[in-house]
Amino acid sequence: MLLTAKPERHCRWDCVSLGEIMLRLDPGEGRIHTTRQFHVWEGGGEYNVARGLRRCFGLRTSIVTTFADNPVGRLLEDLVLQGGVDASLVRWVKYDGIGRTVRNGLNFTERGFGVRAAVGCSDRGNTSASQMKPGDVDWESIFGSSNGSRWFHTGGIFAGLSESTAQVVAEAMQAAKKQGTIVSYDLNYRESLWKVIGGKAKAREVNRQLVSSADVLIGNEEDFSAALGVELEGVTENFDELPVASYERMLRQVATACPNLKVVATTLRTAHTATRNDWGAIALYNDEVLYVPQRSVEIYDRVGGGDSFASGLIYGFLIGKPAQWALECGVAHGALAMTTPGDTSTASFAEVEQVMKGASARITR
Repeated sequence: MLLTAKPERHCRWDCVSLGEIMLRLDPGEGRIHTTRQFHVWEGGGEYNVARGLRRCFGLRTSIVTTFADNPVGRLLEDLVLQGGVDASLVRWVKYDGIGRTVRNGLNFTERGFGVRAAVGCSDRGNTSASQMKPGDVDWESIFGSSNGSRWFHTGGIFAGLSESTAQVVAEAMQAAKKQGTIVSYDLNYRESLWKVIGGKAKAREVNRQLVSSADVLIGNEEDFSAALGVELEGVTENFDELPVASYERMLRQVATACPNLKVVATTLRTAHTATRNDWGAIALYNDEVLYVPQRSVEIYDRVGGGDSFASGLIYGFLIGKPAQWALECGVAHGALAMTTPGDTSTASFAEVEQVMKGASARITR
């Protein structure tokens, strides 16, 4: 089954994403529990894809989310606008004064270094996005003829926030499919989201249902295992060796279980240390295995690398490039995103092309 997007001229947006955006507080070179100052970024698995498509690849993107209407929410809006993402679909919720009933989420993240792994500590209970319910968003207006989007992206992070957000995802995916919009879903399994609402069993129940409405599925080997129950054979607990044949079997198993999927893609990451990873990808498209071998990359901040991989992959398909080119674009963009701080990519398309060509890192001046 080939993946074909609607013509650009028929749509207001190239991609609309659905997900929560949190304020990321980053201690820089230090630790969360000892720092006295934080750098501020915005971030969210689904949003990061829309931002990458806009800032690096120049496409028209928007984000569906909600903010509590207070100074933190307005800061998040300002960061979104700086990223060039259309914020017209953001829904504002009245703030109660102290966050007793509604608030904006915070994400404390330290990058790690060497043998010290990266650490994330989320503070996102009772957020406005987690309280979204079916009927809150006019999906017909977004995907219908009055506006329209060529692609819709969402994922397992937003779906795991609450029972109602999973229902919102299902509602949105069905509306997008009805209008001929390509739907992608990133599994993005987070144990912290699911452990008090049913754990892996609940994650698998929810994700299996949602994946049945997707055209494109993205994840890594841990996502496929935890969120879908599809195990990867022949790997160690630390994933220090990643046999391609085992990944191919895993992808084919997913495709067999979910015949609606046109693309199944996974990144290949071997983390030797927090700052030195091997990075590549493998995908199944039209019953053909596509593969980008791992190469050693130096990591400054690994958070958001998978989201930037997704945006590069989506970009390739949206502009009609061969699937292998799209996969290589995703790998290159993900690698570049991990060389700078923050969740989101600061790479240019010219830089992505250079990495795809295997160019050196000699100074440009």
